[in-house]
Amino acid sequence: MRVHIGSDHAGFELKTHLATTLAADGHEVVDHGPVELDPLDDYPAFCLRAALAVAGDPGSLGVVVGGSGNGEQIAANKVPGVRAVLAWSQDTARLGRQHNDANVISVGGRMHEAEEATGFVRTFLAEPFSGDERHQRRIDQLTRWESDGELPPLPDGS
Repeated sequence: MRVHIGSDHAGFELKTHLATTLAADGHEVVDHGPVELDPLDDYPAFCLRAALAVAGDPGSLGVVVGGSGNGEQIAANKVPGVRAVLAWSQDTARLGRQHNDANVISVGGRMHEAEEATGFVRTFLAEPFSGDERHQRRIDQLTRWESDGELPPLPDGS
């Protein structure tokens, strides 16, 4: 699988570890930077590029890494067609794929040891979308909102 990856300075070390590990696992890793540690870099430059690549590369998945992962997830979610989840456990990584058909995972490099974060990413990459009708219905509602601003109906039909 092709995996697009990007980070900021706070996630640089973990991103580098993940890129090496995922390549060794047999994935085709596309590193969208940064290529060197710069304490003044800004995550949007790298995370938006990784997310754009995922949106334009059907079947690929993405990984964005920062200090907490929050800003990186926000940046990725600004790209139409991207559903990024912040993972802080095996369950959040698995459910992001299984229930939300997420195509980008965000991880906080300052929140987790490298091996724990690697486990989240491996779980995310291995987990398929369940295809369950209720999950697909919700994803379709978000897609309609993203594409034409259509709000989903309320339970009372309004």
